[in-house]
Amino acid sequence: MVSILEHMGQTNLANTLTGYLSPVDFEQDLKTELEMMKIEIISQHGRLFICLGGFQDVTFAQDTWKNVEILAYATISQAAELLKSRARRWSHYSLSHHRRAELILDKVPKVKIKRYDFLEEIPKTPIGVFSLLSETEIIVSPETTCPLPFGEIEFNEDKINPPSRAYLKLWELFTLYGFKPDAGMKTIDVGSCPGGWTWVLQTVGTNVVSVDKAPLDPKIAALPNIEFKQESAFGLRPQHVGHLDWFFSDIICYPDKLLELVTRWMESGLVDNFACTIKFQKPTDFETLFKFKAIPHSRVVHLSCNKHEVTWIHSKEIK
Repeated sequence: MVSILEHMGQTNLANTLTGYLSPVDFEQDLKTELEMMKIEIISQHGRLFICLGGFQDVTFAQDTWKNVEILAYATISQAAELLKSRARRWSHYSLSHHRRAELILDKVPKVKIKRYDFLEEIPKTPIGVFSLLSETEIIVSPETTCPLPFGEIEFNEDKINPPSRAYLKLWELFTLYGFKPDAGMKTIDVGSCPGGWTWVLQTVGTNVVSVDKAPLDPKIAALPNIEFKQESAFGLRPQHVGHLDWFFSDIICYPDKLLELVTRWMESGLVDNFACTIKFQKPTDFETLFKFKAIPHSRVVHLSCNKHEVTWIHSKEIK
């Protein structure tokens, strides 16, 4: 059996390698996206793809490992020293030799796993991550794109007030990614029923125009600073609402229909920022996904709470 170190030598690779970690059960989507972006896959280890070249923004990568090295080691202590010489804090992504990896992790400063409150400050210090391929080979990345292990955040959930768990998508977007409207801003939430996103937008102090053909949950509709319009989001015209600071959508529709909707609002010049869930059928509509990614000042991410869907963010803050 040829080790990955031998394979690297045989293919005469450049020094730069990057690791892309898919969300659970989305390995094929990540592989397809990497291939469409012409990113060369060197090896796959479950959810982890080791690729040639530097970091690129890949949507179906829940987390990205920068400056990956595949190193030989002989002992647990030697592996620990390799890690400590490269980063201050470490997490372990388990591939094989789990007990041996835990013994290595015990010898280095490690990331504390915890649940976060909404809008709690997230540590800014970069974290490293490692995996064991065998008793003699270790994958090492001194820095990942997310300050939390594996690009995932767990919250102390509110099990009383929100009418659905969809609110967690906005909690993650606001807490982990830092995209959040300020208090006093005017926002719109289209396809809002039963009102999970409207509830979040109201709790952070915005004035919410909430739009859906179905009524809001009564306890959400009774909250202050919410104007409910019981009509189709696709029939609503921007000029009937006026200037908005943020446009939010968790509406259930085909990706191309969502693109048509947000294009209309963007072209109106009446809204500055967007955060929308792109919901997919099978197979994933990569054509429309790449159209969203191509919009200037945009990012498309897979949140911890997303399933077969991703989140598009558009803001002048995004370069």
